[in-house]
Amino acid sequence: MTTYQSGFGNSFESEALPGALPVGRNSPQRCPYGLYAEQLSGTAFTAPRADNRRSWLYRIRPSATHLPFEQIDAGPIVSAFDALPVPPNQLRWNPLPMPDAPTDFVQGIVTMAGSGSPRAQSGAAAHLYATNRSMTERVFYNADGEMLIVPQQGRHRFVTELGVIDAEPQEIVVIPRGVRFRLELPDGQARGYICENYGANFRLPDLGPIGSNGLANPRDFQTPTAAYEDIEGAYELVTKFMGNLWSAAMTHSPIDVVAWHGDYAPYKYDLRRFNAIGSITFDHPDPSIFLVLHSASDTPGVSNIDFVIFPPRTLSMQNTFRPPWFHRNIASEFMGLVHGAYDAKAEGFSPGGASIHNSMTGHGPDAETFEKASHADLSKPDVIRDTMAFMFETRNVWEPTKFALASAELQDDYYRCWQTLQKHFDADRP
Repeated sequence: MTTYQSGFGNSFESEALPGALPVGRNSPQRCPYGLYAEQLSGTAFTAPRADNRRSWLYRIRPSATHLPFEQIDAGPIVSAFDALPVPPNQLRWNPLPMPDAPTDFVQGIVTMAGSGSPRAQSGAAAHLYATNRSMTERVFYNADGEMLIVPQQGRHRFVTELGVIDAEPQEIVVIPRGVRFRLELPDGQARGYICENYGANFRLPDLGPIGSNGLANPRDFQTPTAAYEDIEGAYELVTKFMGNLWSAAMTHSPIDVVAWHGDYAPYKYDLRRFNAIGSITFDHPDPSIFLVLHSASDTPGVSNIDFVIFPPRTLSMQNTFRPPWFHRNIASEFMGLVHGAYDAKAEGFSPGGASIHNSMTGHGPDAETFEKASHADLSKPDVIRDTMAFMFETRNVWEPTKFALASAELQDDYYRCWQTLQKHFDADRP
């Protein structure tokens, strides 16, 4: 049975065997049960206490016990984004099809766009994945960045060093940089999105004038309890390091942490628990009001990455155009749809699909949505149900990959959704 501990950013402790956690010392001369002590640090040692992230792991063997890494084919996974000119066009893709051949999570990842690099420890990459084979004797960790995973189809079981996380669509899972895991598929296949964050760790945003309640509540974030495997056999350890994939052989399962404590751990969050805040007078609020997590940059007020959602909610603003208005931003948006329909697009944006609207590229509701909202009866609220859309928003430009621009899923006619917007201007009629 999978169990969890709750609360974002707290220091946790968990043991799969009684007394496995040392008392009073992180690294005693001899650990209980003959375990090895190992620290996993996710920030600089001297980071301020509020930002410092680290955990102590008590494991059967140290993580160093593997054979040398050898580079393997990364396929459509990339971390360099300057190979092609970046078009300023609005871009949108249909969902990835499920693969025909057996394909595990790592093999099923395709990079759609990115910015910055692991070398610079800044920026991010946006990936899609489609998988139809569970990982068994294969375990993965990402040395380049933290992974925010947004399941869109199928149940997901993340078997991590620190415990098991079961997730389904409309939940998210964050795997910190360096944490080892495999993905098992209870339904036989799965699909979703990944934001690979090269910069500062994701954290909850400050609430400012909102006060102490609203948006994502810390208590709703869940970390796993300790669970370990004491299994001898042939295992493969795969890592993403400096943009490439590398493989090393092991003679035992690396999921062998018997106990742990700290605040650097994988976690999940149910997006359906998000408490949306919005306007109750006039105007559609900026999407920042729907912020779940953000990765800070070196510029106050400007994020490396914002993770924003558009959940079910009620719109009651008066004398106002209720959907998102037409806009151009300094920020760039990678958008996905987990479930249902997105209220700013009448058609063409399907669950599992994606879009990019880059810096200063105009976008907004399509013609059908604009006409409908312009003549809607505002005496009644719009109750938006059956939806879950999200954005990876960044200060940097999303630079599409060669795969993305050549993909059969790219909608060549996306621009047409604005071409039937009518001219309503009349200088004689204010």
